[in-house]
Amino acid sequence: MSRSLIVLRRFTDEISAQIAAAALEANGVPVQVSADNAGGMLPSMGLLFPVRLLVREEDEAIAREILDTSVEDQDEEP
Repeated sequence: MSRSLIVLRRFTDEISAQIAAAALEANGVPVQVSADNAGGMLPSMGLLFPVRLLVREEDEAIAREILDTSVEDQDEEP
């Protein structure tokens, strides 16, 4: 089992990254949000240094599937 983290997605704001992280955590996927925005004091830094959503390498496929599934797709399942 690999302990390597990969960057799954990049965001220009921390709120969007936290929403994606919440969706993954709700589905049992451990996730980290990494931002270089002076501790939240300079949120515009996300334009130069994107907020990164990190997952374990072995969780990449399921994490992508979770984030790429729309709400409409979920409603169609029995």
